Amino acid sequence: MNFKQKLHKAINASGRMTILGVSTLSDRVTEEMRYGGKHYFEMADLYEQSGKAVAAYLNTEDAMITNSASASITLAIAGLITKDDPYAVEHLHKVAPNVPHEILLMKGHNVNYGAPIETMVSLAGAKVKEIGYANGCDMPQIEQAITEKTVAFLFVQSHHCVQKNMPSLEEVRNLCLQYDLPLLIDAAAEDGIDQFGTRCDLVAFSGSKAIEGPSSGILAGAEPFISYAKMHRPYIGRAMKVGKETVFGLLAALEDYGKNTMTLKEQENELRVFQSLSTLPGVETAMTEDPAGRPITRCRIYIDPSKAKLNARQLVQALKEGDTPIYTRDYHANEGHIDLDPRPLLPGDATIIVERLNELLGDSVHV
Repeated sequence: MNFKQKLHKAINASGRMTILGVSTLSDRVTEEMRYGGKHYFEMADLYEQSGKAVAAYLNTEDAMITNSASASITLAIAGLITKDDPYAVEHLHKVAPNVPHEILLMKGHNVNYGAPIETMVSLAGAKVKEIGYANGCDMPQIEQAITEKTVAFLFVQSHHCVQKNMPSLEEVRNLCLQYDLPLLIDAAAEDGIDQFGTRCDLVAFSGSKAIEGPSSGILAGAEPFISYAKMHRPYIGRAMKVGKETVFGLLAALEDYGKNTMTLKEQENELRVFQSLSTLPGVETAMTEDPAGRPITRCRIYIDPSKAKLNARQLVQALKEGDTPIYTRDYHANEGHIDLDPRPLLPGDATIIVERLNELLGDSVHV
């Protein structure tokens, strides 16, 4: 049975989202994956050499490839708990409660990005200690939370997090240096991947988001912290390994990183087709910048429920239920607007989106 005939190809106007397969792969990435899949290698050597190669791209001392950014967070924290104690590594969850195992995390960073970040911390045998409140945190609160049980600070660099009234990464870094406290950054979807190594001890990336490689993760940073994490490969890391084809695909994506990135001007040009939607009843459009400061421009569609046929929430659902499901960035649909991200759009997608919005909301719109 050809299962592909049962699948619905979706249009991704949301972003690099795990629920839609994150990114599409370039021909070169898939060619390198084919090369990796067609040959045998000593996997321990492949992992070690590829980690060094990744570190060179990221300007860090060392790195390791995992199956996701989530796995990288878990392995990083597991390593920080056990360090180089082989017994503790083998018996992680028995040992962890009896040694420093608290991870400091600002409440505004305790997010669900498709899975709760707190779950990834727990998998490592650690416990989250929340700091501050959902609407803000300050440096004295962080300093007061540090105890003999603290093993690291986890900083989440993401649009998912609360942005207002929060300490900057630099402020947190300086405090961690003052207390000799390891700093781990979750930068899963961030650009500027070679800029984080000097701002923390450990950083986790998704290999398939901004890097546009196969499903994978990266843990990069300073020694000996990477070595501690590597010790967990035969234990909890066994569930987080990657195949040889993924290693080669990710290295190709890192080599090409940034070469095909859309400029802000190119993003704006891609989005101009959506401005015509303002002629629909109850619809207005505007260009918006990424709230977390990433180089992304999106088209925001405002829906006035008193004039439009559907409110924003109803529109989001209707777009997903079409013959070709269309996914928008709908985090603020409850506030009456949705966003369209130009970066994942494939040729012809914009036209289909406009036609579908015309069907759902009213008058004819010409592309």
